[in-house]
Amino acid sequence: MVKTVELDTKDWAILALLQQDASLSVQAIADKVGLSTNPCWRRIKLLEEAGVITQRVALVDAAKLGFTTSVFVAIRTRRHDAEWLSAFDNAIAGIEEIAECHRMAGDIDYMLKLRVRDIADYDRIYQRLIKRIPDLADVTASFSMEEMKSTTALPRPS
Repeated sequence: MVKTVELDTKDWAILALLQQDASLSVQAIADKVGLSTNPCWRRIKLLEEAGVITQRVALVDAAKLGFTTSVFVAIRTRRHDAEWLSAFDNAIAGIEEIAECHRMAGDIDYMLKLRVRDIADYDRIYQRLIKRIPDLADVTASFSMEEMKSTTALPRPS
């Protein structure tokens, strides 16, 4: 079980700002949350050390780079042993187009999210997937018609 980290109002304010724009200077963040620079910097460092802030990245507009299609792939497998899981982990790690992979409860074993150029691009990835992963019972793709909401920001608990 993951141990949660207790945050105060200032920590949440810092996280909200960094989730909106990770390029903000410590001074800009400090000014917005009502701290001086050094205490703000220390809080950010503590959030990093605690693993709350795991990395700072640039979010890229996938469509502007030609990745116009989001695909959700539901996978059911015939096997659930460590050897199969290792092969599955290795296979998905080697496919850059897989943005997310989730082990699911219910009828589906794994759900993948891919960003691809088009259906033919997805088919190329599908062919790689089924060749690399043994004992798949079912692979079903659903194509997103419209992305209505997408965020990387986590909400502050009430």
